Amino acid sequence: MSDRRSQLESLSIDRDDGDSSGGGVSIVTTLVIALFFAAVSAGATWYFTRSAAPEPQPVAAVETPAPAEVPAETAATPARAAPRSSGLVATGYVVARRQATVSAEITGRISELLVEEGARVEEGQVLARLDDTRARIQLELLLAQRNAASARPHALIAQLAEAQRVLERATTLAERDIGSQAAVTAARTQFESLTAQIEASRADYQAVAAQVRAQEDLIDRHIVRAPFAGIVIAKNAQVGEILSPASAGGGFTRTGVATLVDMESLEIEVDVNEGQIGRVTPGQRVEARLDAYPDWRIPAHVEAIIPTADRARATITVRVAFDERDGRILPDMASRVIFVE
Repeated sequence: MSDRRSQLESLSIDRDDGDSSGGGVSIVTTLVIALFFAAVSAGATWYFTRSAAPEPQPVAAVETPAPAEVPAETAATPARAAPRSSGLVATGYVVARRQATVSAEITGRISELLVEEGARVEEGQVLARLDDTRARIQLELLLAQRNAASARPHALIAQLAEAQRVLERATTLAERDIGSQAAVTAARTQFESLTAQIEASRADYQAVAAQVRAQEDLIDRHIVRAPFAGIVIAKNAQVGEILSPASAGGGFTRTGVATLVDMESLEIEVDVNEGQIGRVTPGQRVEARLDAYPDWRIPAHVEAIIPTADRARATITVRVAFDERDGRILPDMASRVIFVE
């Protein structure tokens, strides 16, 4: 502690000694000199800093283009609002308006099957044939009967000509009192009988001819044809199985040979809640999206609103038709539709 005090005392200025000696430097002089050097240093620092800084460049004026003149007609026409979603979304499935399980009208064994799944067929194209052996045998019998019925009138017509000559001869002899009246009566009876037989034979021919046509139609029914153009989505029978449209199936008995779908008739059926059906109108624009292609937006429209409600689900079925056809759209695909205002 004594050392610190001694150091402080050594730093203190003895005013009496300074005044008495007259050769020391005063405190005021020291402060003036220090302030002078500080000012010089600050001025030098400002000068060199100002010299190193770049001078600001003038900003070039940018011309702003004048707004283009809008034609009077365009300016007067109000902008048309873009269509937007109504917020109503419904789900459903792709269905075909024309779909049929093709079968024959008669019962028979399948002898030939000409289609496979995925095959495209035209209207009237042969899909399958049934065994028609017995039907053709019956047709041959009827054809023979028709030929016989056709030949019989010719023989009767020859007999009728002879009976007519006999009647004329008997009549001439009776007029001359050479022949009897009984001969005339017998000749006339024979003539009329042959005339009736000819008419009957002609009727028999027409009846047999009708049977022939019916048998030919029966043979034609052994051929299964496509009722409309479409694609075969299922083959329901095989060669050798019995096809019977009246059968309930089972065993080797089938009710149809193939299921045919008209791809041009595909549409979407969705169920709309009863409380939202007022927001749906026929012809309204719809955006359809298939679950198989979620990024594909298919333009469509409301085709019809089925005028009945499902009591259990409180929904109404709405038919939605596609505006464009595409091979990627298949029956029974899950779909979601968005109704557009």
